[in-house]
Amino acid sequence: MSNQELEVLGQPDQSDVCCPGLLSAPLDEDQAAELAKVFKALGDPVRLRLLSMIASRAGGEVCVCDLTPAFDLSQPTISHHLKLLRQAGLIDCERRGTWVYYWPLPEMTDRLAGILTRPAGEPLTTPAEAAGATA
Repeated sequence: MSNQELEVLGQPDQSDVCCPGLLSAPLDEDQAAELAKVFKALGDPVRLRLLSMIASRAGGEVCVCDLTPAFDLSQPTISHHLKLLRQAGLIDCERRGTWVYYWPLPEMTDRLAGILTRPAGEPLTTPAEAAGATA
């Protein structure tokens, strides 16, 4: 194995790759724990819908008063889900008078996309294909 194959994500390297993905370098423990919180936040259908509603909103932000009616849940429950999305770094908010407005944080969604994306042009090999290459 080459040194590049053993490189741990987050440690400096000499390549031009700014954000190596899961297919190019393993995550270290801290990064895995941090990302697990984000994926856990996205693992709930209500939170995933909330993020989608916020991110797809024209103008880049949405009032909580426009989010709550879309669910058959209480306002405190919606607020709890929004709090978890904020803690995961997926959204941010600002209180304006009585209402709170939310917007997506593209830094985290871009980071997730970069981690999950394989390098362009490189096919993902299956275990059967890998075994055939060594046989």
